[in-house]
Formats: sequence, structure tokens, C-alpha cells
Amino acid sequence: MRIDIYITFYKLTPIRLLMLSAGMVLFCSCNSEGKDIPIEEIEEEVILEDDTVVEDNNSFTLPEIDLNNWKVTLPISNNGKPIEVEPPEILDYANNEVLKPFMYNDSINGALVFYTYPGATTANSSYSRTELREQMNPGSNSTNWTFGQGGNMKGTLSLEEISRDSGGDYHRTMVMQIHGRLTNAQRDLIGENDNNAPPMLKIYWQDGAVRVVTKALKDLSASDTEVLYTDAWRDGESYIFPDKVDFEKFTVEIKASEGKIEVILNESASKTFDGIHIEKWGVFENYFKAGNYLQTTDSEAFAKVKYYDLLVEH
Repeated sequence: MRIDIYITFYKLTPIRLLMLSAGMVLFCSCNSEGKDIPIEEIEEEVILEDDTVVEDNNSFTLPEIDLNNWKVTLPISNNGKPIEVEPPEILDYANNEVLKPFMYNDSINGALVFYTYPGATTANSSYSRTELREQMNPGSNSTNWTFGQGGNMKGTLSLEEISRDSGGDYHRTMVMQIHGRLTNAQRDLIGENDNNAPPMLKIYWQDGAVRVVTKALKDLSASDTEVLYTDAWRDGESYIFPDKVDFEKFTVEIKASEGKIEVILNESASKTFDGIHIEKWGVFENYFKAGNYLQTTDSEAFAKVKYYDLLVEH
């Protein structure tokens, strides 16, 4: 009687090879006529680095996110400024030693994890982030869009972990934005040293709920030049979707058009913002942001946000 067995081994060390061999028991026997009884097919197995055994059934899943038009800002600094990674370097995030602690795959659930904690901050914020910034022209911040041109962003995400404050309440984190930007001409007109403008739309994970905040002009009679100043704006209308998402997967879609923003939660609940404040906002350029922008400076704070898919259209 002859038995041929073919097994594919995936980077097995001698010790793991011995363990695998010891764990394989092959049963064969002969019937009364001396014929061999077929041996059942042996499924291939993969030995992971932590000695976990998983079956090779193509279960490895990557997030559905094209990073060609995104850069990421990290909570660590270089020369006093938060580190940013742009295309094409961001495309190899799984092998980038700088990015690995903050942006990595959950290949079991098919998600891209954004991890952050209080650390380096940008010039116009007190909070740190691991957050994507849209770049319509990869590697450049100079090409952006207006509400007149319109823009849609849709993402599926979940809050994996977040710390609590001293009172036992969860910290909050911002997961999406529409951020304003001055053109170079507008910047020079008002004598600013950068192109920063306020965020028109901020979407938070807050105590298990999705909260949306827009901007409003302090003075509706402000001129087209006066509205360009950051301090001409304040937080305006706020809305909390009644159905909590907690730590479950949820989908948020943002639709921006002339004088209007619609935010849709889980493809069913919708909130529309329009009126004079959104109309006045039309002078600005904009870009989308998505990720994990932690809203606390507590030293022990942290958050992990998972994105399963993310799509932008203009």
C-alpha cells in the first residue's frame, strides 16, 4: 500500500514544523479484500507569527479605501510640526515604520485603523489627530472644491476603543469634516500667513451618538472680505442623531452643494443644513477630512477608529 501526501508549509520554523507534524494523525486501513480505504483530504493551514493557526480559506480582507487622494496627519512631530505622509508614500502604509503605530489594517474585519492620543498638534488646534486630508491633486493642497462645484463623501466606520475622563464619561473624537480653505488671493487680501479657514462641518462620535455641528456667521451683514476671517465665524447649528451607534459599525454620507449640506446616517436618517450661513460660506474652497481627531488633552486619553470603506466624489 502506498500513500502520497502533499502539504504546503508557510514559513514554518523547525519547532513549528515538529508541532504540526506531531498534530497530524493519518488514519488508513485495509478492508477484507486488501483494498486501501481513501484518506480524507487534508486542508492547508497557515501558522501565524503568534502561533495562531488559521485555515487558508482566503479570509484576509483589506479595507475598501483608495489612498491616492489623501494625506495623513499624525500625533507625532518633526521639528515641532506634526508629521504628515502624502501620496505616494501613504500607499505603502503597511510597511511604513512611521505610520505603522497609528494607521494599520485590521485584516480580519477588513478595516483601516486610525489610532491617536494627545501629542503633536497643528498650528490652529489644541488637539492631536490621526486624520486623512483630501488632496484632489495627490501630493498638493492647492486644488480644492467649492460648494458650487459640490462634493460627496461616504464612509463606513466604527469606534473600536476610546478612553474615559475622570468622571467616567467617554471622551469624544471627530470622525469627518468639511474644512474651509482660503485661496492664495483671499489669504493675501486679509493679510494672513496661511490658507487656513474654519471647518464648515464637523461630525463627532460623542457618547455613542453621531453629532453634527456647522458654522454660522457672527454678523450676517459682514462684507465678502470680512467673512474670510476665521473669527467672523462661530459654531452654529448642532444636531445629534437620535439612534445611537455606540461601538457598532455605521455609515455616514455627506452631500455638499450650493447653499446646502445633507448628512445621512445609515442610509436612512437624514439632516439637512441650509440657509444664509451656508450661502455665505460659498466664498471658500473646501476639502474633506476623515479619521480620528481626538477632542481632549488628557494625558492618558486615546482612541481607535476603524474605517471599512471611504469614497469621495466630485
